Amino acid sequence: MAKRDYYEVLGIPKDAAKDDIKKAYRKLAIKYHPDRNPNDSEAETKFKEATEAYEVLSDEKKRQTYDQYGFAGVEGMSGGAHDYSSVFRDFSDIFGNDFGGFSSIFDSFFGGGGGARTGGGSARGSFRGSSLQYNVEIDFKDAVFGTKVEVSYARNISCDACHGTGAETGSSKRACQTCGGSGQVRRSSGFFSIASTCPTCSGEGYVIESPCGTCRGNGLLKKRQKLKVTIPAGIDSGKRISVPGQGDAGPGGGTPGDLLVYVTVRAHKYFERSGNDLYCMIPISVTQAALGTEIAVETIDGDKVKVKVPPGVQNGKILRIKGRGVPYLHQQDRRGDMYIKLHIEVPKRLSVKGKALMKELSDVIGEEYTPTPVPLSKI
Repeated sequence: MAKRDYYEVLGIPKDAAKDDIKKAYRKLAIKYHPDRNPNDSEAETKFKEATEAYEVLSDEKKRQTYDQYGFAGVEGMSGGAHDYSSVFRDFSDIFGNDFGGFSSIFDSFFGGGGGARTGGGSARGSFRGSSLQYNVEIDFKDAVFGTKVEVSYARNISCDACHGTGAETGSSKRACQTCGGSGQVRRSSGFFSIASTCPTCSGEGYVIESPCGTCRGNGLLKKRQKLKVTIPAGIDSGKRISVPGQGDAGPGGGTPGDLLVYVTVRAHKYFERSGNDLYCMIPISVTQAALGTEIAVETIDGDKVKVKVPPGVQNGKILRIKGRGVPYLHQQDRRGDMYIKLHIEVPKRLSVKGKALMKELSDVIGEEYTPTPVPLSKI
């Protein structure tokens, strides 16, 4: 069967940006991965096809050669059969921090690791610990002006008894005989070479003769901790705060991951936010709208500012109060504006005297009883 064009395989245009190539490949890799489609030869073929396309198009040099010469130009650029495991050198680059448990599927298929090596790239090198996610909900005003929140969560820490090695004091580690210390075993299926994690040493490249009694050879212990996190003024719902080094400790003494705090902001009773501007609705009477007035409006700060309402103002008119909005994130001396939308309230009940006065007003202004429609754009 003739090869399909790499751009066609990924479903992208020829001028696609690098990020678009990654997104397209990620979608196909998850959909057609053999571990998700057992005994499905068609899915496996599409997975291989997408991986080969990504390997070429994600590399600027290979992509340029392919664009100029087609398949003939990239044939043999990898020194023979494609080494698909190289596509997954950095999972976070392709799949991001939210890749989650699905990374283990690729780990077993390509022999990769869930985190980045920090010890020279060999199987015996240490891994960076996993980053942890924590969700926190704060009040609207706390998001505007900033606050501190206490979070309580469990994380892996390095075992003090064995200093993270997983071995009892005085005992040693020896190279795994199954994988020869590489941490991987490789099998071939036609032209497709697959590396998987060694089942004996779980990818470590060594086995512990006498495991630590405290952590049972894991090198890590679960510990619950409390931490105060600073929420900066101006933060919006859905934003993330990263606390470096407060995630899980890395296996084998690797660098700890981060704590990622995701912020959700509760709705305010009166105010709504758009960017760094605040909006609210203020009711005024018919006479205030007709004659004009000065009203005191409460801001998000809790104080009141005087606002002039021009005579003859129409319902829905928006007035601006400069500098009373939300502070810009990391620019606390700069704030957005506050906008008030005027809502003219018509009295539902009138006294006899009130009705008489309104009737007199109606006669004076000469109200129209056959009004002409106005364009909606003027509302």
